[in-house]
Amino acid sequence: MTSNKTPPFNSKDDIAHFIGGALHLPSNSRFGDVHHPASGQVARRVALASKNDVNEAVASAKAAFPAWADTPPLRRARILFKYLELLNSHRDELAAIITAEHGKVFTDAQGEVTRGIEIVEFATGIPELLKGDYSEQVSTDIDNWIMRQPLGVVAGITPFNFPVMVPMWMFPVAIACGNTFILKPSPTDPSASLLMAKLLTEAGLPKGVFNVVQGDKEAVDALIENPDVKAISFVGSTPIANYIYERGAHFGKRVQALGGAKNHMVVMPDADIDKAVDALVGAAYGSAGERCMAISVAVLVGDAAEKIMPKLIERTRSLKIKNGMELDAEMGPIVTRAALDRITGYIDKGVAAGAKLLVDGRNFSVPGSEKGFWLGGTLFDGVTPDMQIYLEEIFGPVLSCMRVANFGEALDLVNAHEFGNGVACFTSDGNIAREFARRVQVGMVGINVPIPVPMAWHGFGGWKRSLFGDMNAYGKEGVRFYTKQKSVMQRWPESIAKGAEFVMPTSK
Repeated sequence: MTSNKTPPFNSKDDIAHFIGGALHLPSNSRFGDVHHPASGQVARRVALASKNDVNEAVASAKAAFPAWADTPPLRRARILFKYLELLNSHRDELAAIITAEHGKVFTDAQGEVTRGIEIVEFATGIPELLKGDYSEQVSTDIDNWIMRQPLGVVAGITPFNFPVMVPMWMFPVAIACGNTFILKPSPTDPSASLLMAKLLTEAGLPKGVFNVVQGDKEAVDALIENPDVKAISFVGSTPIANYIYERGAHFGKRVQALGGAKNHMVVMPDADIDKAVDALVGAAYGSAGERCMAISVAVLVGDAAEKIMPKLIERTRSLKIKNGMELDAEMGPIVTRAALDRITGYIDKGVAAGAKLLVDGRNFSVPGSEKGFWLGGTLFDGVTPDMQIYLEEIFGPVLSCMRVANFGEALDLVNAHEFGNGVACFTSDGNIAREFARRVQVGMVGINVPIPVPMAWHGFGGWKRSLFGDMNAYGKEGVRFYTKQKSVMQRWPESIAKGAEFVMPTSK
């Protein structure tokens, strides 16, 4: 065991909403349980917002919007710079909260916080990012320019698997653009949301600019239906992404809804086999496979399978699975009992369908923590395209291996799947790499990179049923999503000819 100097997060306090710059816990609140996945015990309770709670948060954000929208972008950026400083000093505290409520290992949680911080770093450049375009003399004595202005009150509905990073895909860019924001985090691991809110207040963010409503479907529907919410960002499963996209459109909102995934990693015969095995193990079993960018399908081309499988079996069996606060842990528990039951159900279905179960993670436990939500790494071979374990997102530490004869078959397999979130190809052939990147029908592509999550200034988003909406998350796409374009044409009275004009202005 390697000791961790950061104390574990052990708060027993009820988790409240954060509205108008203060904690908010109505006396008639409904509550849900928040578990400690490593022990399986209930650790604390989270308030579940009513429609009235949501409407109160929206009203607070709406009231704060005019002054915040009028705040110069440079002053907004200065608050974000202070927030950035506070995040860096509280990085390990946030990571410990993630490990306590999600279960992912502490070092992975630190990485999550760092990737979120990078979005804040990007958002501090908002004075440059909001610069418009200007054209002089587009017609006689007429100038034309473009401005980007904030939308108003916007909301983010975020998943359990990245309780810090995914919210930071949204709110730093949104508030930097001059919007006010309401975060609806997952009720599974909600505590990090309140620390992020506290640090924003310490950074000098005005009251009401950032709000948190804890909750479930009732809170989601209230945000969708409230006419003062102008845009919604969502990350989660495809069925819910589809629901939010359709309902949001019905109520006239701008929506970006990121859905599910079934990420393939194609391994060519000429790939560096040891590096490919390292990549598969880390990408399939890191964070217990509870990542939308996790590799869940290995597509082994030609004789690559015979080279890889013995090493992959050994590595899967030897995973260090333990409490995530131990620094040598490679994988922690599953987030909830319900998730554990769902994943083991998929393993049962794979066996029943005839897939070869080479490593069985069921019935795994950690001594002293037997009631925790534990599952070992699971490895299937002989998976076929008609099997449920291939078609559906499992969202757990289950890797399915498929064998194909050549590159063309591998590409066709990937392109035929309904999801198009992330994909990787491991090869030493530059032409194969180029053709794969050009022809694969997936939004995020890694060449010898197993988890190709774009950096903060590029933007995140998949294709097909992995993304609903026209714009990706964060980066310049985020700036476009959280602003609306205004075009201004200007001519002064001294240059206006007398008499009505009945033709469109032209450059003549």
